[in-house]
Amino acid sequence: MKGYPASINDIARSLGLSASTVSRALSNHPDINADTAKRVQEYARAVKYRPNALAIGLKHQRSNTIGIIVPEFIHHFFSTIISGIEEIAYSKGMRVMICQSNEDYNREVIGIQALVDHRVDGLLVSHSKTTFDFSHFREVIDSHVPLVFIDRFVDDIPTDRVFTDDFQGGKLITEHLLQRGRKRILHLATSKKLHVGFERHRGFAEALYEAEVAYNEDLVMYCDTPQKAFEAKDQIIDKAPKIDGIFAVNDITAIAVLNILRDAGYQVPGDIAVAGFGDDPIAQVVRPQLTTVEQNGFDMGKKAVEMLIERIERPDEVVQPRSVVQKVTLKVRDSTT
Repeated sequence: MKGYPASINDIARSLGLSASTVSRALSNHPDINADTAKRVQEYARAVKYRPNALAIGLKHQRSNTIGIIVPEFIHHFFSTIISGIEEIAYSKGMRVMICQSNEDYNREVIGIQALVDHRVDGLLVSHSKTTFDFSHFREVIDSHVPLVFIDRFVDDIPTDRVFTDDFQGGKLITEHLLQRGRKRILHLATSKKLHVGFERHRGFAEALYEAEVAYNEDLVMYCDTPQKAFEAKDQIIDKAPKIDGIFAVNDITAIAVLNILRDAGYQVPGDIAVAGFGDDPIAQVVRPQLTTVEQNGFDMGKKAVEMLIERIERPDEVVQPRSVVQKVTLKVRDSTT
């Protein structure tokens, strides 16, 4: 028995009909008599025939499939983005194919190529932390495949993008810590080569400047994952007596720091207030509950796929690249109050 689904040619051979007759019978073409159509359709159901979506897409120049590349499936923010994309895509009769780069440039390039090879109608991309060569995105644009960036984007690639107001988020968190009387704030940052890292750090620095609190380069550490936090545990503990607040670039790093401080005998927020970014569900499970910024990835995913579908459905329309900035909301909880 074959290890792959039955084709129109298989059905035609089994029933002694031509492939064109089978094809028309499956689509209820009026030229095919009712008995033949019934016989073909019953046999097709019995052998679990499914149309070849790729072949149909090639025929109609559309696959009705959208490709998605995200850094991590398990990250709450990206999973909510995917949920938002799927809600709109499926309601429009579109399918989705999803690849995970795992923050690896080479895997990202392979994923992009696989999706393009499968003739997706458009791409939604949040690029990896290790992506500094963007030629694969330029090739997508040059191939006239619509592309929309989500959250992480490339400034000099002219395409639509949807992203968080990371500057405002970083500023809100820092202002909140300052208002709680915290003046010596450690910022656990991600790479400034990433838009999110640059803007959250810029918001942090701007809040300090407006409050007339001196910016101290020694109170900025590149530390954006729990693993990096635990690797830098000794450095964090060494700084602990000199600080009274921590702003971590994401929630999972903030929660790792909560554990590090607790194990070292520090009280949160009594000794050191801690805040994150992202409003991961775990932020309300951990004790003390984590102050953070809500990004609303679900709405970002919905907006991004709406923009992409618009590009797909109007391929000849010249529209300047658009930027949609998602507003953020400060969520004050026990870790800072």
